Amino acid sequence: MSRHHPQSATRGAPVTDAGKTRIIYTHTDEAPLLATYSFLPIVQAYAGKAGVAMETRDISVASRILAQFGLADDALAELGALAKTPAANIVKLPNVSASIPQLKAAIAELQAKGYAVPDLPESADSEEDKAILAKFDKVKGSAVNPVLREGNSDRRAPLSVKNYAKKHPHTNKPFTEGSKTNVATMGEHDFKANEKSVTLAADDTLSIVLETANGETKTLLEGLKVLAGEIIDSTKMEAAYLDEFLVNALAKAKAEDVLFSVHLKATMMKVSDPIIFGHVVKAFFKDVFAQYGDDLAAAGLSANDGLGAILAGLGELPNGAEIKAAFEAGLAGGPRLSYTNSDKGITNLHVPSDVIVDASMPALVRNGGRLWGVDGGEDDTLAVIPDSSYAGVYQAVLDDVKKHGPLDPATIGTVPNVGLMAQAAEEYGSHNKTFEIAQAGTVRILGSDGTVLIEHDVEVGDIWRACQTKDIPVQDWVKLAVTRARASATPAIFWLDETRAHDAEIIKKVTTYLADHDTDGLKIEILAPSLACSYSLARLRKGEDTISVTGNVLRDYNTDLFPILELGTSAKMLSVVPLIAGGGLFETGAGGSAPKHVEQLVNEDYLRWDSLGEFFALVPSFEKYAEQAGVPAAQVLADTLDRATGTFLDEDRSPGRKLGTIDNRGSHFYVALYWAEELAAQTDDAELAAAFAPLAKTLRENEATIVEELLAVQGKPADIGGYYLPDPEKTAAVMRPSATLNAAVDSL
Repeated sequence: MSRHHPQSATRGAPVTDAGKTRIIYTHTDEAPLLATYSFLPIVQAYAGKAGVAMETRDISVASRILAQFGLADDALAELGALAKTPAANIVKLPNVSASIPQLKAAIAELQAKGYAVPDLPESADSEEDKAILAKFDKVKGSAVNPVLREGNSDRRAPLSVKNYAKKHPHTNKPFTEGSKTNVATMGEHDFKANEKSVTLAADDTLSIVLETANGETKTLLEGLKVLAGEIIDSTKMEAAYLDEFLVNALAKAKAEDVLFSVHLKATMMKVSDPIIFGHVVKAFFKDVFAQYGDDLAAAGLSANDGLGAILAGLGELPNGAEIKAAFEAGLAGGPRLSYTNSDKGITNLHVPSDVIVDASMPALVRNGGRLWGVDGGEDDTLAVIPDSSYAGVYQAVLDDVKKHGPLDPATIGTVPNVGLMAQAAEEYGSHNKTFEIAQAGTVRILGSDGTVLIEHDVEVGDIWRACQTKDIPVQDWVKLAVTRARASATPAIFWLDETRAHDAEIIKKVTTYLADHDTDGLKIEILAPSLACSYSLARLRKGEDTISVTGNVLRDYNTDLFPILELGTSAKMLSVVPLIAGGGLFETGAGGSAPKHVEQLVNEDYLRWDSLGEFFALVPSFEKYAEQAGVPAAQVLADTLDRATGTFLDEDRSPGRKLGTIDNRGSHFYVALYWAEELAAQTDDAELAAAFAPLAKTLRENEATIVEELLAVQGKPADIGGYYLPDPEKTAAVMRPSATLNAAVDSL
């Protein structure tokens, strides 16, 4: 059973068919999916006139679940295969990186719609449960990106966006005098401190084993294939020291009377960080878990899922009311906790995926170092980032802003990013190589001949993780960094710490591969992350640009941190992934606020999602298609859309912030108008000009009518028939409410 969207192109043959060129536009989740219902019909109509073939594939969390149980096509696997070929041309919108609570909610919705999807097992006690869990493990967390990202990342703010931000600067609030906002991190006994790393001399097949204190050997993972030149590293976070650190952090927040807030990455680091989150929940509510921990565990209520999931499940316990009162007392007696939604009583500890460090920390900086408390008021905050690998980056930003004041978007430079991520490089804390240790002993990574490559002594509860980084992606990353530095005449800084084991191995490769390129006249340096951040901020304040060349995690962090401070959002970035095999992946920006956008649409029929990322991604996608298929008209589409987007920004047609202004659907109308006018006016393709002249005239003459039709629906609830699996017909009706616009586009 396959879910189709009414505006989707015919599926046709599998995308892996040799020689068939097409653009694949992905259906994903939440606000980006809703926007697709409005925008994609316009794109398909325009592309069709230019002879550009477009198809869609559904890689939403719902579709991924259904695919695992044979109820839908496995579009993600299909696109993963395509990404390894020169024919790839994929436009990827933001998708849900499902946490356990999100996964459970999606499962419940699918079951309610009649799909035969099993419940998520609480434990893998039987072979059947193990098989079911293995299927869900392929869905949860950042499951899409490692499959599609067969290349490294080139992310930057387009010049049109940067110019718009300078003309219409957002506000980065100043910190108050004597601000007590700081980062708390471990620094010892954590992932960074315990890391060990090796570069393999030859291809091999590795295994990971736990040798327990009583001499028993347990295989944690076998058949791990590695290549010559590949970096393998492993590390551990020591649970006892983590708990001690959290006790001290809670005491510090209480003593300084600041908000306590934890910042993790429970989506990308989908195995390790929910466990760490659970430690935080238990530390904050230490007395509650001491008294009622067994009751909660027996009911399958885990701290790893967050306070929200626990409170929601207490109704099933005979002493649920008593336990709820204990949690409420814990909230009242502990340090003041930050809230993600004080109106609804949702704390920082409610859902592990609600506070994602790469989005939450820049928001904290932009808001003058303040988060929100139980009453909705703002206050200084102790930002708890347990692992110290990159915590110093955020402390460097806090120190800089405290000393020099807020960054001025009207004058500052920009920090684009070249990120190492190809072939699942540096996928820390996720997938099949992260374990919560059940028995004390020694974890060893073994070569096929039994040679011990790395080993760590571990205790019960420690979080042990391993990671792979292949050599070819590193070579490509260095090449991309040099290419971008030369193309933009901009210094490039590799954010690498020689005192960290993994980075030391990477530095050896970077030094070697830089010698393969002409770097004369280029400024390319290697600095530890906190120093690289301070260096980039100093240049930023002088209006100077600096390329941050980073590993996978910092790629994620930096492409939120700097855009949010520069542009007010990370959704306005151009994100191109030149695939190693020769194709292209074009990403459309971040989706961090997508759930709130969906909530507003359902309540008020108003979608604030900004589709600038989609506009930007389509330009290089059309350019790539022109190259792949030899269709010059595709280049005309790219050039005219680029100019139309510039007009869109100059005319300030992005979605407004309140009812009565144009929302996402209105922004799509104006892009359609400006794009049609550019196509009608261009002289590179007379046939296209003639085809679009009538449409441009119709849209311009009916501007007032179309805007009125789009505004008329606002202010009342909208029914889209689901969250993870919205009803296609209902959603299309909601997202295309202008009959005049629809008729004009559909008749093209």
